[in-house]
Amino acid sequence: MSIALVDCNNFYVSCERVFQLRLRGQPIVVLSNNDGCVVARSPEVKALGVSMGVPYFKIQELVRQHQIHVFSSNYALYGDLSNRVMLTLGYFSSEIEVYSIDEAFMRLSPHFGDSIEYGSQIRSTVQQWTGVPVSIGIAPTKVLAKVAIEVAKKSSRGVFALASAEQADEYLAKMPVRDIWGLGSRLGHWSATQGISTALEFKQARPKLIVKKMGVMGRRLLLELHGFSCLPIETESKPKQETCVSRSFGQPVTSLPELKQALALYVNRAAEKLRRQQQVATEMTIFANTSRFIEHPHSSSKTVKLPSGTNFTPELLGYAIAALSQIYLPNCPYKKVGVVMSGLHSEQMRQGNLFDLLETIQTSQSRDLERERLLCEIVDRLNSRYGAETVTFGLVGKSQGWRLRCDRRSPRFTTCWSELPVVKADYNFAEQSNPEYNSRSKVNCWANRS
Repeated sequence: MSIALVDCNNFYVSCERVFQLRLRGQPIVVLSNNDGCVVARSPEVKALGVSMGVPYFKIQELVRQHQIHVFSSNYALYGDLSNRVMLTLGYFSSEIEVYSIDEAFMRLSPHFGDSIEYGSQIRSTVQQWTGVPVSIGIAPTKVLAKVAIEVAKKSSRGVFALASAEQADEYLAKMPVRDIWGLGSRLGHWSATQGISTALEFKQARPKLIVKKMGVMGRRLLLELHGFSCLPIETESKPKQETCVSRSFGQPVTSLPELKQALALYVNRAAEKLRRQQQVATEMTIFANTSRFIEHPHSSSKTVKLPSGTNFTPELLGYAIAALSQIYLPNCPYKKVGVVMSGLHSEQMRQGNLFDLLETIQTSQSRDLERERLLCEIVDRLNSRYGAETVTFGLVGKSQGWRLRCDRRSPRFTTCWSELPVVKADYNFAEQSNPEYNSRSKVNCWANRS
């Protein structure tokens, strides 16, 4: 059986083009949170030499000169289109591992026949159903599929298959060792010190040398490069070890009330994530940073061990605000604040708290965990149905001048009723082209997608 790696081409850029057809063939960049750095580039922008991660202010002259379209990140749109791509892939395989927002591994059965033809069918279906172009690399193992996808991205067909590990040697000979999937820059540097500069040389290296340095993972990489599949398709996502929510501010924040308001919003979102994951946290870290580019940058954090595992927002807010008050420095121009929930485990394995038990004995009133669960469930349902922050906690507030900049965000075409694409009907054209046209048969309509 073969493994296919499906990779969405320039995913953020492709999402912007799905509902704005005028952007096809036009140079586009998508910026990170707060419109800071370039995180996605169209092929036209790559040809201009714009590198990934470059600060936006450094390319503003180039943007004006070449009329580059600039967009703020639209995560609601990207997340929804990603889900649609993954659902489409589910029609072609029952074994799918969603590796990232724009990548997925699939197991292909030999009964499907020619790999290239089947890959082309998958590619055209995804394009037709979602509007997102993809490339597909097919190989006997996941590591070799990563090699095949690089070739597929450069081919006109967008699909490439390695029938065997030996066929991959031609491409491994041209691949720097640091680009092997799972190796990383640090181990890539170590490999270079051992005289291993290409992926093919790594494949042909002495196994004892690799295993001594990298252990089991190194052995698995060697086996995968030789065509022996030992990295399974993980159809079930592993439980998360931690959950982090943080954002940069649109402008520096110096007042404690504004910092509390921002932190309350992020704790609220982190608690929602925990409940979606059916997890509770036993530890919480609060952090606040200034910009690293100012004369005297500052960073501080505070870790709080929770009495018992919880995902109850009011309880988490109390500990978070108290921790923030302890690390806050007056008049410090903070640029970012955030929360990390750690020590996560299933909410079904929540351990009781001795102090809650003592309080129950003294007051004859026990903590009503079921009531807390129902409260959060109702709030989550309302926000899911009517939009984020429809119902929230008072600390979050409504006036949020500190929120990050996203002045160039495109409409959330698929997740927000008020931002759906506009459809216009040309009734005059309909009457001219169809004499039998009447008010009951207004059929000649089209989507104004520009």
